[in-house]
Amino acid sequence: MKQPWIHKKKTDLLFILAPPFVIALIVVLFQKEITHIQNQFSFLTWLILIVCIDVAHVYSSIFKTYLVPSEFKKHKKLYLGIPAVCFLIGTIAFTIGKDFFWSLLAYIAVFHFIRQQYGFMRLYARNEMKTKFTVIFDKIVIYNATVYPMLFWFLSPDRNFNWFVQNEFIQASQPQILSYLNVVYFIIFGCYIVQQLYKFIKTKSINEPKTLLILGTYISWYLSIVYYNNELIFTAFNVISHGIPYMALVYFREVENAPSKKFSFKFQNLVGKAIGFILILLLLAVAEEFIWEITVWEEHIQLNQSFYIPDFWQFLWVPLLALPQFTHYILDGFIWKNKGS
Repeated sequence: MKQPWIHKKKTDLLFILAPPFVIALIVVLFQKEITHIQNQFSFLTWLILIVCIDVAHVYSSIFKTYLVPSEFKKHKKLYLGIPAVCFLIGTIAFTIGKDFFWSLLAYIAVFHFIRQQYGFMRLYARNEMKTKFTVIFDKIVIYNATVYPMLFWFLSPDRNFNWFVQNEFIQASQPQILSYLNVVYFIIFGCYIVQQLYKFIKTKSINEPKTLLILGTYISWYLSIVYYNNELIFTAFNVISHGIPYMALVYFREVENAPSKKFSFKFQNLVGKAIGFILILLLLAVAEEFIWEITVWEEHIQLNQSFYIPDFWQFLWVPLLALPQFTHYILDGFIWKNKGS
């Protein structure tokens, strides 16, 4: 079968499919060192993982939306309406309670992360001969890889990591339920392996990127949430396996071969596109996180003068700062469908 690479085999492998496998290898080989880094707070770790990857990837979707005049004009109501609705929901949620706001955002983020894996799977399955059974089975497999680890998290309150803040999820210790879910999880995964072996024996071929995507999803979600109970390991798997593939997808599909007149500014050449793409994302990410730090968190950056926003105004300020992130979670469900991606 013709392999359904999104860009090219080498670039797909490097930027979209390899991250979870690379992280898994690093974790296995350097677990002691990772534990040491976890115990010794590192500003550089936070800067690379959270700012340069996690926050930066949020802004990459602007290269498919707000920075494309023709696209913005075509879907103007959507691109302006969703941020407005997100800000309204955010202010209402924060007014109800700060913890409620972060809990709501965490649940939406989890849904977004799960749907991204489903979306990549659909992209890599686009050339396959499909039946009703195979479509349903693919959904069961990818949701098994992602939903079970989250259910494990919800039913195991002893996890040493958070998505955003402590106590953001409704949790209850239910080992008996988990034991049943665990059996179902491995049965579905086993059925997937058997199905793949059967298809390979029958057709002498295999959908390489789709198979690697699904296996990588199983590895990253299981190791980061279920097997290991370490904040740095969770963050590395969660951020890198999600952020880098998303940025790569946007660059390959929307930037690399885009005509010079597509964006509201001009890239000079292919190298200029890559550098410009990365620099814009990093500048926006650093600017946003710097504002978060000096006005809300005051954890990683310490200044002589305090710019902390009083609690009274945070019901407006925090939802406003979180708006790019909130908008990304919601808007992402629309922008790829619009072009049938």
